[in-house]
Order: sequence, then structure tokens, then C-alpha cells
Amino acid sequence: MKNLHVKRANITLRPDPARVLARPFYPTTEDKARRIYNHVMAMTDEDVRAQLEELKAEFADRHLKIQDFVRGRFDQVRRWLQTNGTVTDERQLLIGAYFTHEYSFEAAALFNPSVVPHPDQSDVPPGALRFILSLRATGEGHISSITFRTGMFDASNNITVNEPTRFNLEPAQSPNAAYNKGLFGRKIDELGLSGDFSREVLNALADSFTLGQLRDSIRLAMKTFGARDQETEAAARKILTLAQSNYEVHFPDDSRVSERVLFPVTPSQSNGIEDARFVLFQENGSKTYYATYTAYDGKLILPQIVETPDFVHFRFITLNGPAVQNKGMAVFPRKIGGRYAMLGRQDYENLYIMFSDEVHFWNTTQLLLKPAFPWEFIQIGNCGSPIETEAGWLVLSHGVGPMRKYCIGAFLLDRDDPTRVIGRLHQPLIKPNESEREGYVPNVVYSCGSLVHHGQLIIPYAMSDSASTFATLPLNELLDAME
Repeated sequence: MKNLHVKRANITLRPDPARVLARPFYPTTEDKARRIYNHVMAMTDEDVRAQLEELKAEFADRHLKIQDFVRGRFDQVRRWLQTNGTVTDERQLLIGAYFTHEYSFEAAALFNPSVVPHPDQSDVPPGALRFILSLRATGEGHISSITFRTGMFDASNNITVNEPTRFNLEPAQSPNAAYNKGLFGRKIDELGLSGDFSREVLNALADSFTLGQLRDSIRLAMKTFGARDQETEAAARKILTLAQSNYEVHFPDDSRVSERVLFPVTPSQSNGIEDARFVLFQENGSKTYYATYTAYDGKLILPQIVETPDFVHFRFITLNGPAVQNKGMAVFPRKIGGRYAMLGRQDYENLYIMFSDEVHFWNTTQLLLKPAFPWEFIQIGNCGSPIETEAGWLVLSHGVGPMRKYCIGAFLLDRDDPTRVIGRLHQPLIKPNESEREGYVPNVVYSCGSLVHHGQLIIPYAMSDSASTFATLPLNELLDAME
């Protein structure tokens, strides 16, 4: 450890409360929604125009296409309002604004970063690498989403992070995203929902179906089995929730990466999308970015995965199988022995490894590593996907020690048989220093994914669940320090 030269970058990414999203606002009851509508309908045309001018002056330069958003909100809520006759365009806009609010998605924290090569390396200077940095952004109510930054490592490994744009947007959900009946049936079995009702639902579907077709099939099956039967209603609700947790979204092609925000939209994510571990997965010349993350609904955590070819189109997919438990899943960047491999936890102490023929289903697992040193006695886990080196699979780890202090460590796995640990640091690689230990959760350094560039290991990491920075060190020094 004496020969390790860990260099902290002079970069700090802090949360910016001025980065806001326009989001749906829901009054507490439909009666209240109707009262709001009636108030607006009772206003004079002059008052409506004056209110709209005030809103335009205050919010037009904070959002892209804000008028389209609030008009869409009117369309979404008008079913509650019992509207009679024609509602003018101006009143539609004003009513929509009453059902809209701003959400500062990174007001509280910007942390737990991971880094991958940008899919677009055009016009990059010789020896440089353009990258995408994902971060966990946390706002009001401790709701977490995924946000992005772009930047570049130059030929000398100097780090530049581009300033994000002023505007931010959520993606549009694909209304006709296709589901594979075979895979969906397996997910139903995994959840213990298989039975006469689910078979009736599936039998009415084609091999590829949409969410709308699934809703229709559920309605027909409920007529057969009895819509008021509590067991049938519960099964229908769970099948629909499963489908809603598997969805596709897309951003405008002309949007910038730093404008894109993956905000929770399903019941299982309602309290946050946490700790995305992005990795560039390559197979037979094809490239896909996978990110495992934790969906949180306020009570339960649910490990899930998102995949994207370009950071424009994203598919959110549930992870299934008895091996999918707890937090901290991280996919290897390629298959090993023809199978997918993934690190994860089965408990709140040790680190495990698992293999599968299907990236969405994980049935078996085996213990890989236990805490061995004082700085990790409470718990160990990974700090992102393994990195392939000539010496083996390099895994950055996190260890939790006394006073719940988090440190970053490292270990090495055999390239051909990653169930074998062939090297390990006895001391932390990075531990929180005096300038890093104060924050939302004190005494924590944590990363969700690193990479190697020109012989340097580049580690983006969070400081006390509040802000993020980078550290670098020569890869060979780290490998030589493994024992």
C-alpha cells in the first residue's frame, strides 16, 4: 500500500437546486380537483390572460416546451373535472398549470456515480475518451432518480466534466412496447402467480403483446373468474404491476445527455431509483449498456436492470430468480464460459457471485468473499462492475467498519474462473478524508463503477452521500499491491 499513489481530482460535482423538472401535481382528492377547475372557470377572460402572462414570465425560461406539458396535464385530468361545453385554450393552459409543479430532482444530493465510455467517440482528440457519468440525484422526499453528465479523459488522463444544460426533461414512455409471452410467463412463475387465472390471461395473448392487450386479456379473464373475487383481483393487480415494471422509454434524439433524467414512474420505484451501476457489455461485436439498480417503494427494495444501446432509448426490466435478493448487483462486462455473470449480496454482510444463461433470471449463487479486515467487518459489497485486466477481474469494493464508516477497497478474481479470489488489498484504497466526511450520510466514500484509460484507473466516487468527485491511480500499482 505504500507504493499506491491515489490522486484526488480537483473536481467536485455538487447538487444544483436550480435543475428542475415539470412534473404532475395531484390534489388530495378529486373533489378538490373539481373545486380548482371551478375556480378557474369562474375567472374573467382578462384575469385568465393576466395569470398566464405571469406564469410565462416566471417559468418559460426554466423549461423546454412548458406549454405543451401543462396542456397535456389538462388532457390527463379532465376526466375528473366533469367539464361541460368547450374549455378555451387559455383556460386549458391555466388549469393544466394548477396540476403541475416543479421538482428539484437533485436539490439534496448528487452522488454514487458510475462511468462508461460514451457511445459517440466522433471528433475526439487522439488518445482521449469521451465518457458518460451517471449519478444518483436526490430531491424532496428523498426520492432518487438517475441523471447524467458528459466529459472527457484526455491523453494525459486530465478530466473534464461538461457543464449541464439549464433544461431537464423526462423521457416519453413507449405506448406499444412489446412483451415476450415466454419471458413474461417465467416472471409470473417466479412471483408465485401461476394458476388458472394467469394461464387464462396468457392463453389469450400472442407471443408478443402490448400493455394494452394485456389489460384487455385481464379484463376478459376477470369476467370468467369473477371480478369481485379478492384472490382474482389480487392476482390481476400483481400481473399488471409486473408488466408496468417492465417498460421502455425514449428521449428526443436532439436532447443533450445532461438534460435527460430517469425519474421513478412505476409503483415499485415510487420512492426512488437508487445506485445505478452502468457497464458497457460486449458480445460478438455488439454493445449494450446495462445498469443494475435498486427500485424502492418506501418499504421494499427490488433489484432491477435497465439496458440502453445509446442513452436515448431505455428498457427497464425486472430481475427474477431466487438469487436476486438484497442490493448491489453488478453485471460483468462480458459472458464467461458462455454465461452471464453478476456480483451481488444475499445478506447484509458478504459478497456473492452468480451465473445465468439469461440476463433477467438468476437462480443460483455462491459465496465469493467475506469480511476479513477491521475496516470491513460490518459489511462488504462491490463498487461497480468488474474491470477486465491481464491479471484478472479487478473489483472495487466497499467495506463498512466502526462508526459505520465506508471505505473503498479492491480485490482480484481469476479471469477464467471468477469464483476464485486471487488477490486482495488489506487496507482501504480510498477512505473519507476531513474534507469528504461531512454530508447527508457522514464518513462515506462510495462508487458505482470505474474504468481504465491509458493505464490509469479512474474512480468516480461520492462523498458522504452529498457530492461526487474523482480519484486516479496507476493500474499496475494497484495490481502489484494485491496480496
